[in-house]
Amino acid sequence: MSHEGVGLRAVMRSAAFLTAGALAVPALAACSADDEADRPVAVQDIAPASRGLIADGGTLRWAVDAVPETLNAFQSDADAATTRVAGAVLPSMYRLDANGRPQINSDYLESAKVVGTSPKQVVLYKLDQQAVWSDGREIGAADFAAQWRALSGKDSAYWTARNAGYDRIEKIERGKNNLEVRVTFSRPYADWKALFSPLYPKDVMGTADSFNDGARRKLKVSAGPFAVKAVDRKTGQVRLTRNARWWGRPSKLDEIDLVAVARDKRAEALADGRLDLAEIDPAEAEQVTLAARHKEGAPLQGASATSEESGKATSGKKDEKAEKDESEEEDGKNPADEKSDTDETAEHEKTAKHEKTAEHEKSEKAEKTAKQEKAEKAEKAEKSEKAGKGNKDEDSDKSEKAAEKGDKDEDGEKSGKSSRHEKTEDGDQDDESEKGESGTKGSGAGATKASPGSGLSGFVVRKSLEPAFTQLALNGSEGPLADERVRRAVARALNRKELAQAVLRPLGLPAEPVGSHLALAGQAAYADSSGALGNQDAAEARALLADAGWVPGGPITEQKKTEKAAGSQGKKGDGAEDGRPGGGGTYVIGDDDKPSGVRREPAQDPKDHARKQEQQTGVRQGAHTDEQAAPHMDGRQYAGQGGLPGAYAPRGTAAPAGAASNVLAKDGKPLALRFVVPSGAGSESLRLVADRIARMLQRVGVRTDITKVSDESYFKDHIASGDYDLALYSWPASAFPATDARPIYAKPVPAADGSLSVEQNYTRVGTDQVDQLFDQALSTLDEDEERSLVRKADARIWAAAGSIPLYQRPQLAAARVGLANTGAFGFQTPVYEDMGFLKKGAKPSVSPSKSR
Repeated sequence: MSHEGVGLRAVMRSAAFLTAGALAVPALAACSADDEADRPVAVQDIAPASRGLIADGGTLRWAVDAVPETLNAFQSDADAATTRVAGAVLPSMYRLDANGRPQINSDYLESAKVVGTSPKQVVLYKLDQQAVWSDGREIGAADFAAQWRALSGKDSAYWTARNAGYDRIEKIERGKNNLEVRVTFSRPYADWKALFSPLYPKDVMGTADSFNDGARRKLKVSAGPFAVKAVDRKTGQVRLTRNARWWGRPSKLDEIDLVAVARDKRAEALADGRLDLAEIDPAEAEQVTLAARHKEGAPLQGASATSEESGKATSGKKDEKAEKDESEEEDGKNPADEKSDTDETAEHEKTAKHEKTAEHEKSEKAEKTAKQEKAEKAEKAEKSEKAGKGNKDEDSDKSEKAAEKGDKDEDGEKSGKSSRHEKTEDGDQDDESEKGESGTKGSGAGATKASPGSGLSGFVVRKSLEPAFTQLALNGSEGPLADERVRRAVARALNRKELAQAVLRPLGLPAEPVGSHLALAGQAAYADSSGALGNQDAAEARALLADAGWVPGGPITEQKKTEKAAGSQGKKGDGAEDGRPGGGGTYVIGDDDKPSGVRREPAQDPKDHARKQEQQTGVRQGAHTDEQAAPHMDGRQYAGQGGLPGAYAPRGTAAPAGAASNVLAKDGKPLALRFVVPSGAGSESLRLVADRIARMLQRVGVRTDITKVSDESYFKDHIASGDYDLALYSWPASAFPATDARPIYAKPVPAADGSLSVEQNYTRVGTDQVDQLFDQALSTLDEDEERSLVRKADARIWAAAGSIPLYQRPQLAAARVGLANTGAFGFQTPVYEDMGFLKKGAKPSVSPSKSR
């Protein structure tokens, strides 16, 4: 769903194509693809340590969003917590390395390879001879066969969410002995390494009843370093304990507890000592960093930007101005008419600093207000007593003394707490390992429970880039964006580098725009194919719009203003009644007092299969089951970023002078696009990016009506149903893009019953060429040819301009000091048996901080 900053060394440049038919095939190949794909932009940050440095025992308390609804990763309601449990307790034939590439899992396999291609593809798995289920039974062909039958799609009694790959298997049989499994395919399948990860026991997959219900609340049989001990929905906790029959390296931890804690409650839970590890938002990351800093100027621990990025951040405005002038020259922008990216970034940073100061002042003011209220209450009580008893002097003295004493006591207590807290923060933290020593139980073998005074000072922030990217989606089903020229113009108006910097630079992470829809830097299939669309060029964007008939100065027919609430079916979004920034409602970029006029209703096609199904069931069609299952909002809260001045003004607030006159028109209607964004507190970054995009579009004559809707309705009622023009959401990167990405970019087609099937292509933009390239990539067993075909498909997707990758999502984790081999994993599959707390006196390796 879950999850940019991809390093782009060579940006392909190609001429603007007004129609897909004019796209030249030679422009689809990326010359330096192998160089670009060699390593990720930001490496993982997990405080790596050898097993000899880690104490035996202890419990790791790890935050999750919620207790999973199911432990079956192949069901539609599986989530990230389901994936985490499966990774710790079930076999996986392949796992991802730090570059996001699949590697054989030697705990389960001695080998796996294609042993035949004609007349059929045959894959032979040789299992580790020690591999057994927790009930003592050998892992074997029966388990592989049961999973194939359940996921093949041939039996509708199994409530599966996906069958990709399994539907190409013809048969599974035992090899020469019980340790060999032969899988024969009916059609060639390039991504066969994606299969049987995870692998469930035949007890779960053997019948429809056991598949549908047997592994939702419990998992009796497992075969990983851990086993499911209990799922407690009342306390919001999943307990994983050591698997006594595990044959691999023994788990260092006794137990891993997955604790359900909402994101906005995690800082409090960390400070109270109820968690040892939690993925957090930037606002909380800043709190942790300030609390843990033992000397002025200490940097965030973790994978930072490259030296090149750091240099750009500190080299001053002179170099940035030169770079800006150069880009303006390339893009055809007029520096006199536009605010420079440097100035906007500086203004943003200034705003961020101001907001931090304001927040601090607000906190102090709140404390003062509390004291004033207490004094007022005392005064009120005094007057009441005065009226009742008439003993003015005596009661007044008593009241004043009591109030004075109360204030002194309160101030003294606060002063004492503050003094103790400062002492903890300022103390020598060189003994990091002592906080993680094996002599203390509770949180872990080496964890020290945070006292009220220490708060967050016992934690560090580990950071990397998540294997997921945020994109701008352009709904091509109807309206102006049904014209490819308009979509391409929108894309050419965007400064993707600036958008990446707005989100990632404040976090000290590399800010590179993503160059591919189908892979991220480090993965084998990655290549920057954005040149198939072209770089930012405002002049070219205006030319494309003019070619589509959108011209400046045209007459605009006023339309009757309508008040349609954002959100689902007539319900107002949060705060829609007053148009506040944090709530719902619509505000316009590029207009001052004109009605939005272009609020589009959901598509009226009664045969839209995706919408019909989701309205009936509430489940989006074709959804995957885990992190690669479905798009997810970039639900992060970025501290101190804010928007541009006036960005979130209430409806009716005047736009910059002259903005309205620049809006293009056609057939008496303005070129206005409805930009839907979530209104929740955790989506500030999306609203910041949406505002910047709106201002970029304003420069080329496109008006945007930004509509904030509730988080609950954002996906179901807007993205999946097609009720939007522009929207922001994320897709995870997959090690098997030919399989996992196909439903996201497949051309919507009429189904057998005449309804429209969009699968997971919520932009509703697709081409026959893209579908054909995916089919070819899936059917070749030549890995080099598969990569080439995937890259060509990506170039076609860029050219169609249905979605524009922007930036890789940040990944921030708060980890207890002394906790090793866990944190911000990046691409790599977690190694659960190596996680643990450092022994007394041990220190982890310095986390790699250099990146692309």
